Amino acid sequence: MSIGNGAHWGPSGVQPVAVELRGVIKEYGSRQARVRALDGVSLAFPTGTWTAVMGPSGSGKSTLLHCAAGLEKVDAGQVLVAGANITNASAAELTALRRGRVGFVFQTFNLVSSLTAEQNVELPLKLAGARTSRREVRRVLEAVGLGDRTRHKPGELSGGQQQRVAIARAMVSRPAVLFADEPTGALDSKSARDVLALLETMVSGSGQTIVMVTHDPTVAASATTVVFLRDGQIVDSAIRPSAHEVAGRLARLEH
Repeated sequence: MSIGNGAHWGPSGVQPVAVELRGVIKEYGSRQARVRALDGVSLAFPTGTWTAVMGPSGSGKSTLLHCAAGLEKVDAGQVLVAGANITNASAAELTALRRGRVGFVFQTFNLVSSLTAEQNVELPLKLAGARTSRREVRRVLEAVGLGDRTRHKPGELSGGQQQRVAIARAMVSRPAVLFADEPTGALDSKSARDVLALLETMVSGSGQTIVMVTHDPTVAASATTVVFLRDGQIVDSAIRPSAHEVAGRLARLEH
């Protein structure tokens, strides 16, 4: 992974890229109290890789995720998702992109309590007006280990199981990239390990691209690559680091 120019060179040339940020700038606040959350970030997320984004509080992690996913407009630079330049996309185009090309998993599961696991998974398809296939819905639930929980409602599932339903819901549209914001933050250690193992299987077995924000070095160490932000800039990266190495690099950035 290249920090400077956003290109990723693999052993046999340029590796396909699922998401790319080119010189992205994002600012918040009024003219008198302007804050630059992202300061010229250029970064590529190659297809079939799992990238963890880390940094001190206020470093720009969540802003990077939101801009890369098309949830927020950038002030300068370009954002490309699955080969499409979404920098100046309309609200309707961004909505279509989020429904068809990207998936989201958050710390809060955001499941509808009155719906079964199966109904929660098929809900975004119905909202998008897409044809729903019960076979496909059950396939993704089986893939996350919940083939025997299709008719269970969220209140009948553990936290880890609810997060797996949320992952199945994100994956049912076969997105080019899955964005995860603290996906294990609300889970106990065993459930967290189960969810991380599932994400690893999605990358290694299915070639899924995952971009994940986390504050936990152990969680970050599960990823293919870890990138570190400080003051809105990418300042470091590591390939398959240990949790101890991640913690050490993060500690240096916080001082």
